[in-house]
Amino acid sequence: MPVKVQPADIDEQNHVNNTVYLRWVQDVATAHWRSLASAEAQSAIGWVVLRHEIDYRTPASLDDELILRTWVGGASRLKFERFTEIRRKIDNEVLSQARTLWVPIDVRTGKPTRVSAEVRARFST
Repeated sequence: MPVKVQPADIDEQNHVNNTVYLRWVQDVATAHWRSLASAEAQSAIGWVVLRHEIDYRTPASLDDELILRTWVGGASRLKFERFTEIRRKIDNEVLSQARTLWVPIDVRTGKPTRVSAEVRARFST
């Protein structure tokens, strides 16, 4: 998913603030889910974060064009491990890497729910 660094993304150190990276991790995960999950799965399953781990390697600056990439690692019926990589487009340098544990929830109750084998197979490696 391509993104361009905007003025609102920049902090007092004149680079992208760490909270913006977290927003991008969320945005690309959501886009990935919406692009591959069936309409039925999307209407029944929501996602909440159990844990984020982010490693910042090189700062991004104003007007940098970035590529966000995500994929799901291991998946059980109640936890999905998702990885995200953020690279600068011009030189392909890795700026940040993240690992997030997501829990599927029933959108009606807000409680954790098990996902079908089909959903696990579609998203996990």
